[in-house]
Amino acid sequence: MILSDKKAGTLLHVCSLPSDHGIGDIGSATREWLKFLTKTCQKYWQILPIHPVGFGESPYQSYSAFAGEELLIDPVWMAESGYLNLQELQAVPAFDDNNVEFPEVRRWKEKLFYQAYLRFRSQPDEKAYGEFLEKQRNWILDYSVFRAIKLQQEDKPWHQWPDSLRDRDPKQMKEFRKSNDETIKYYQFLQFCFFQQWKNMKRKYEENNIQIIGDLPIFVAHDSADVWVNQDLFQLKKDGSPSVVAGVPPDYFSENGQRWGNPHYRWEQMRQDDFVWWKKRVAHLLSLVDIIRVDHFRGFESYWEIPASEKTAKKGRWVKAPGEELFKSFQKQWPELPFIAEDLGVITPEVKALKKKFGLPGMKILQFSFYPGLNKKERPYEYEKNSFAYSGTHDNDTLVSWIKTEARKDKSISGRLNKYHHIDVKENPQSVCWQLLELLFKTNAGAAIVQMQDYLCLGAQARMNFPGTIGQNWQWRCKGESLNDEVLQKRIEELTRQSNRENI
Repeated sequence: MILSDKKAGTLLHVCSLPSDHGIGDIGSATREWLKFLTKTCQKYWQILPIHPVGFGESPYQSYSAFAGEELLIDPVWMAESGYLNLQELQAVPAFDDNNVEFPEVRRWKEKLFYQAYLRFRSQPDEKAYGEFLEKQRNWILDYSVFRAIKLQQEDKPWHQWPDSLRDRDPKQMKEFRKSNDETIKYYQFLQFCFFQQWKNMKRKYEENNIQIIGDLPIFVAHDSADVWVNQDLFQLKKDGSPSVVAGVPPDYFSENGQRWGNPHYRWEQMRQDDFVWWKKRVAHLLSLVDIIRVDHFRGFESYWEIPASEKTAKKGRWVKAPGEELFKSFQKQWPELPFIAEDLGVITPEVKALKKKFGLPGMKILQFSFYPGLNKKERPYEYEKNSFAYSGTHDNDTLVSWIKTEARKDKSISGRLNKYHHIDVKENPQSVCWQLLELLFKTNAGAAIVQMQDYLCLGAQARMNFPGTIGQNWQWRCKGESLNDEVLQKRIEELTRQSNRENI
């Protein structure tokens, strides 16, 4: 994918959208968000993974690389579809406007969802439902069985299930499906609702010429239907636990590195059928979004392999990956390769060559652009045209918090900002934040993407994720009044138009 025109976009996860139901949804919440994007002349809406969250409520540790997050279903849409009645929607708990309270939201929505399923079961939309099951047959039954077993096994990870279920013994699997048919169909119904609603939402965005940028985590969670069903594709022990796990080595940000815990792939096994599992995964995601951000792109050239017995990421090794073969295979199916390479961190010449060979746009992070010792191409005035430039990502601090901390404490950063960009970080942080956004939009990058938290000039309390930590992540919510702020809308619109990045 080569960027020709300059465009602008906003990064905001679906969970963070304002709604009356404790979490963003793909119904009324995305309709209001569409109005905001249209009024502010945005071309792109970038989201985080939209699959069912697993450990730590992380969208990067999902139960499935194919299923949709059920909590994003709008109950109002269910009522409009005849699965709920309005009276059942009236007793909405008083949810926190600032953060997603996942346990509380899950308890309330699941009660509604089961009631909706009972009503659907009595008068199913047989044609649409049947077409959905047929279209998603590659994963839908396996995922629903996986969730049903987890429910029965009190949420234990699959490698701790009874051996017969862990190893997918055909006789036991048949018996389980027969005795748990209702639960399996319940999960299939929720996926039907999610995909029907997403399809309706996506059509509206297409009509308004706004492209959705999705996210493809390079690794999948160990406790997922993907690994359970495809155990031969992952480096596992006989008991199903990982033999080696993924992460990154120690660096400037972490003295112990990051031990993510995801199992590594058996690339040799995947080569044998020309990476069919990967192509199914990408094709499925491209049915939901327009462009894919490829997470941890450097891992497709070489990945950090950590023995599963190690508690940190220190004792690992770099292992070569078949990235060139994989992307050649992708190119046969998608000649224009609608991918963004997340090429952040320590990037080797080999990784740069891989990105260049396939013409993939990379990422630039404004906060990282002022440190000493950087290559010229990492400075704002040297950003490449074929790149997506960000105020920050879900793993970064907000701009305002970064200004108050690192930018003010590090004289090399404050000095460079003052000398080359005439920005004084000692000024009002909100004023400095907008000066930095103006700088971002003036760069030569083909796409300028701003976190919604940065448009709102919010501090550290609005940060989405602290890498390497568990708890208090992925919770931030945008307030409804922020989307209806006409002064903010006008300011973003003017910034977008003045930099010739408007949505045409």
